[in-house]
Amino acid sequence: MIFKLSIIIVLIASFTAIYRLVKGPTFYDRVLTVNLIGTKIIVLLVLIDFLYNRPEFVDISITYALINFIGTIAILKLKEKGKLD
Repeated sequence: MIFKLSIIIVLIASFTAIYRLVKGPTFYDRVLTVNLIGTKIIVLLVLIDFLYNRPEFVDISITYALINFIGTIAILKLKEKGKLD
C-alpha cells in the first residue's frame, strides 16, 4: 500500500515538474527539469522493484541514472561550446 502511494506522489511531482519544463524562463531551467524528471523515473523504477519484487529493475535504474547524467552533461556542454568534443 505504501509503495503504491509513493508511486502516486512521485507521479504527481513529475507532472508539476512538466509545468516548469514548459514555463521555464531559461534554457538551464528546462535542462534541470528534464534531469529532475529523469531522477523521478529512477525512483519509480526502484519503487516498482520493491512493489513487484523484480530485482532487474534496480539494474535498469542504475543504467538509466548513468544515461541521464551523461545526457545532461552533454546537453550543457553542447549549449556552452557548440560541440561535444
